[in-house]
Amino acid sequence: MIPPAVKPGTVLPPDLSDTVTRRDFLKSTVLAAGAAFLPLTGGHADLPSANGSFSEKLATGWEYFRGSLGGVWDVWRQDMAESAVWKKVEVPHCFNAYDAVDPDQPSYEGPGWYRRKLPIRNPFVHGRTLLLFEGAGQKCEVFVSLERVGEHVGGYDEFAVDITDAVSKIGDADMPTKEVPLAVLCDNSRDLEMIPSSLNDFRRFGGLYRNVSLIYVPLISLRRVHITAAASHSASAQVTIKAKVRNPVVLQDQVELRIRLFDPKGSLVQTTSGRFQTWDGEQQISTFKLDSPELWSPSHPSLYRCEVQLTSAHGTMTVSENFGCRYFEFVEHGPFKLNGERLFLKGTQREEDHAGFGAAMPEDLIRQEMRLIKEMGANFVGLAHHQQSRTVLDQCDELGLLVLEQIPWSRGGLGGDGYKELAREMLGAMIDQHSNHPSVILWGLGNENDWPGDFPDFNKEEIRGFVKELNDEAHRLDATRQTFLRRCDFAKDIVDVYSPSIWAGWYHGPYTQYKNTAQKESESVPRFLHVEWGGESHARRHSEDPEKFLAQFLSRSDLDESERQRLLTGGHTFASRDGDWSETYACNLFDWHLKEQETMPWLTGSAQWIFKDFSTPLRPGNPIPHVNQKGLLERDMTLKEAYYVFQSYWAEKPMIHIYGHSWPIRWGELRELKLVKIYSNCETVELLLNGVSQGTKRRNSQEFPAAGLHWLVKFIPGENRLTAVGHTKTATVEEALLVQYQTEQWGPAARIEIREIAPDGKRVRVEARMVDNKGTPCLNARDRVWFGITGDGTLLDNMGTSTGSRSVEVYNGRAEISLLRNDGSSIVSVRCRSLPTAFLTVK
Repeated sequence: MIPPAVKPGTVLPPDLSDTVTRRDFLKSTVLAAGAAFLPLTGGHADLPSANGSFSEKLATGWEYFRGSLGGVWDVWRQDMAESAVWKKVEVPHCFNAYDAVDPDQPSYEGPGWYRRKLPIRNPFVHGRTLLLFEGAGQKCEVFVSLERVGEHVGGYDEFAVDITDAVSKIGDADMPTKEVPLAVLCDNSRDLEMIPSSLNDFRRFGGLYRNVSLIYVPLISLRRVHITAAASHSASAQVTIKAKVRNPVVLQDQVELRIRLFDPKGSLVQTTSGRFQTWDGEQQISTFKLDSPELWSPSHPSLYRCEVQLTSAHGTMTVSENFGCRYFEFVEHGPFKLNGERLFLKGTQREEDHAGFGAAMPEDLIRQEMRLIKEMGANFVGLAHHQQSRTVLDQCDELGLLVLEQIPWSRGGLGGDGYKELAREMLGAMIDQHSNHPSVILWGLGNENDWPGDFPDFNKEEIRGFVKELNDEAHRLDATRQTFLRRCDFAKDIVDVYSPSIWAGWYHGPYTQYKNTAQKESESVPRFLHVEWGGESHARRHSEDPEKFLAQFLSRSDLDESERQRLLTGGHTFASRDGDWSETYACNLFDWHLKEQETMPWLTGSAQWIFKDFSTPLRPGNPIPHVNQKGLLERDMTLKEAYYVFQSYWAEKPMIHIYGHSWPIRWGELRELKLVKIYSNCETVELLLNGVSQGTKRRNSQEFPAAGLHWLVKFIPGENRLTAVGHTKTATVEEALLVQYQTEQWGPAARIEIREIAPDGKRVRVEARMVDNKGTPCLNARDRVWFGITGDGTLLDNMGTSTGSRSVEVYNGRAEISLLRNDGSSIVSVRCRSLPTAFLTVK
């Protein structure tokens, strides 16, 4: 857990830990140690600053070149200035921030160079100068001047490079400040002997897409601090502190260690000190009993803080690590228990990806995303499908989100010795760097390892053997947590907790089969956790068809069982293939699953796939090309309707939401009964249509849809106002929504109309809509359109969102995109294969 030092967002070393508060970190400096190019853990080092900062995030001053160079000399030679065009960038930076979702060009895979001049002014006499990389994809080489000082393979774990010796060779050794040339080569080229496989449904991004920091440490320093708080009840916890030192010149000095422990309120509860001879490897430096600890949980994420100060003849540094006291159990064929009580795991999953940034997601956006997960009511998150940044783990600790973290062994089969060694190293690094986080309960060893394709031979026994090796290694490295595997039935007996693949309502039959399928699967393993379920939805696309089916279901009592099932599920057996990919259907699917999960006492919990839409090398034919659209949010964190379905089941804060905020026009016959759904966790809800009460209903989670908060109403043509008022014992919440109702029937689409709908200074949004030959909007059209631009403006595309993609399927007969005017005029075009191209002049 490494909070920022110097200023929010500053990169902190993985070996060391969190200090008290974010404000405290603004006044302090974080140090990290690590031998040249050894992986560092997720801890933080905190050193009070007397002469300035000892840790500096290297965010600015970088230049980037995409492509191959002859070598590091080409980075600096002046005669290459015209042929090698360098672009100014800030780090974190991702090769694929935009082309990851380009509908026409493949996403770039290959080398990319970064360079900058690096001022060095180490305040420690004979101190060491380190570069800390929190993640770089997927292979990385680091150069000081023309000397290669380190390399790393793997895009997700942290690593440090000791550049002290290389810096000493540049300029006068007595210079207080040196400016040294730093170059970094990243490469995300496909490599069959690396994980993750290119068969995966997520991008293998390239670049310096996490923070890079310059760190100064004394000649002898703390490299890592690990804290274990063993508890089996609430009466006490046995706290054990272990540490590694970095001692690159192998001095035999003694060091003094001072340890202080603070409770979640910041009060000092334990202190100890002692002298130690420098040591190799990891050594226990203290253990003590903590009476009546405050237990960490999702409802009370209480964090202790341990400070370890090392003093030698070469200087003093302090490492501060957060940790928590908690104990848990996956009961065989039963529920999950945290701190002795059942806790249903209400989960989702997260990919490291965002519109306009790719993997280089800024820390403020990461925090916003994690808060949205918590505010939805979740208490569990799967970090898919690889180790994620320290900021994510810190947020999980602070917010109270239990974590499944995984290595990226997913699909493709099993490679050779180098492949296996990389997987071992990634597992070791993940556990080493994130074991202090109390939020982590499961180490994931693999995903969909029954999926062949990368190698000529697919040997199940060899895969089983490697799963067992990883399982044993995970338990050796961390005996306090359990192991997890998803979708590899021939190895499911090896790990502690297993999830099969159950996609009821999307890939595998109707969603009404979910409960029976899950129960049958759960009986085949001792500990079952359902990870990955849901369906795709094209944001802003809504459908009257599923609602019409449900309206019939709700209004008729003479249905046989087969007809009931057909109406309940919208009539689709394989919605991924035959469905409309509407938010309407997705909400019904989620609603049914959440309703059923409340009646499954044997279920430990689940993790819906996925919280936010993300880019993928697959799925070029999706409504938004190369975007997995199973998210509850769009790729830019715009909420879809499904977010509120989950919130209505899981959140404690009173909420209310009328379905259809991005559905401006509904349609049907005059005086036709139309279904209105309200998602709310209130005890009772009243619906008003145009000021007239439609009645008050009491929430009942087992009454589908919307937990019984549904009404059949008759809209009037034109504008209608819906108002929902929810009541709990202590609060009242209210929401209103304007809905247009169209009764005019439309014929086949005849043309596209395009117009400005939201001019805003330098930026303007345009809408294209399909109409028939009478000008009536075709509200069920789903054709693909392509936006183009000529002139001074810039199209804001390649966002991977419903309003930020130049190739997109229309939603209810329309599509939107924005552009920058750039103080000029432009012609925007919209084309569709079946219709004439439309044009709009924007000035």
